[in-house]
Amino acid sequence: MKYRNWRINLVLLFVILFGTVIMSRLFVLQILNHDFYKALYHGQQKNFAQIQGERGEIFLTDKKGNLYPLAVNQNKNGETKRYYPQDFLASSVVGFLGGEGIGQYGLEDYYNDILKGEEKFQEGERSPWVDSFSIKKIYPSKGADIILTIDYNIQFRAEELLKQAREDFNIEGGQIIVMDPVSGKIFAMADFPNFNPNQYAQEQDFEIFKNGSIQKIFEPGSVFKAITMAAALDQKKITPQTSYIDKGIVKIGGYTISNYGQKVWGESTMIDVLEKSINTGAIFAQKQIGNKIFLDYIEKFGFFEKTGIDLQGEIFSSNKELRKGYEINFATASFGQGIEVTPIQLVSAYAAIANGGNLIKPCIIEKIIWKNKDKEAFLSSETIRRQNVISSRTASHLTAMLCSVVKNGFGKKAQIPGYYIAGKTGTGQISWGALGINKEGYSEKTWQSFIGFGPAFNPRFLILVKLDNPMTKTAEYSAIPIFQNLAKYIIDYLEIPPDYE
Repeated sequence: MKYRNWRINLVLLFVILFGTVIMSRLFVLQILNHDFYKALYHGQQKNFAQIQGERGEIFLTDKKGNLYPLAVNQNKNGETKRYYPQDFLASSVVGFLGGEGIGQYGLEDYYNDILKGEEKFQEGERSPWVDSFSIKKIYPSKGADIILTIDYNIQFRAEELLKQAREDFNIEGGQIIVMDPVSGKIFAMADFPNFNPNQYAQEQDFEIFKNGSIQKIFEPGSVFKAITMAAALDQKKITPQTSYIDKGIVKIGGYTISNYGQKVWGESTMIDVLEKSINTGAIFAQKQIGNKIFLDYIEKFGFFEKTGIDLQGEIFSSNKELRKGYEINFATASFGQGIEVTPIQLVSAYAAIANGGNLIKPCIIEKIIWKNKDKEAFLSSETIRRQNVISSRTASHLTAMLCSVVKNGFGKKAQIPGYYIAGKTGTGQISWGALGINKEGYSEKTWQSFIGFGPAFNPRFLILVKLDNPMTKTAEYSAIPIFQNLAKYIIDYLEIPPDYE
């Protein structure tokens, strides 16, 4: 009997132990590892796919607010591709969408994070009865649309003029920038040569993707004389009527600096210096304020920093040679040689003269529109980078001097009947170093430019025309005719009333 009870107890013990093991295992599976096995189930029964929202689009505008597509999405065979309906137009501004769906160069790069649509996961679940997935639809947000300050018609005209300059002057390259000098809005930013972003993969030289207005430096030549005059006028060391005796040359150390064409002008005023673009006169004005103050004004005008324009890859020169403090470097910088700038820096500096003394941030975005968010739009607004770079009095005197350049000086070809136009020519020699040649000094090649604004005393536009090595002697015969053509077009297009009959 005892033996029988012992067997029964042993069986019960095994049953209890076995039950305990089972319960423990169930506890681990259902309680402790519940989340793990639930995730495992979903992994087997559910499918997840990453969905990218549609990319935002980019538009040019015109004076009436009409929109012209610059970068849009095009559906072909169930696949969405980026398409640039204007082909070459404003290509250095817009850039392109690379093969991995990432913006490259220009606006496509700079604003990639807001252009690209929101990323979401699409969820599908396997049916217990049929070996297939049912899709749970989701709608990721589209990226923001961008409307530019660039005017389609002005941009088109500027690019056509650069193409014609290739035919007329055999230019190697060039840029045209048109800006409102008060608001900083860019109306045109043309670059030559340019490319077709629909066929970017066919380009062999990546240099063509650079935007020359913000990514290439040059020595501006005599257009810089207005900056030198601004500094001397603002310090009240000269007036427009201040005179000196030009002997045709200035000797500094072992260097001899002469005027263009070896000309000797004799007694000349500061107005004459700008009208006739006299190198020795610019040196005279610079010496009146001294090297440190001259350098301070160059910095105040923004030539040692980026302008902050909303485009990818803006560069600037630190101008190390100029900052070394050698007398000869300050002398040549006074008339625009030995100092490096970008076209957009020069435009920004001249805008300070045109608008009464404020250095502003150039902008290329008019509006950013979000389709599926609470934020509807962002309007660009004037941004003053630095107030009172020069006094309003200085700006007014200098504007009058620049008007005299167009009326009486080398800028005569820029005249437009009925309008006061202020402007200055520039012909800068291209150094061997800028051509990639390890050699000191300057080549025979030149940068030729003209920068001006109008109507001079109530400016609506500022234009820079910069040409790379045109087959003419000076900007008077190359850049100025292009400026005059474009300025006349803008005046008619914007219906700007005349200053006088």
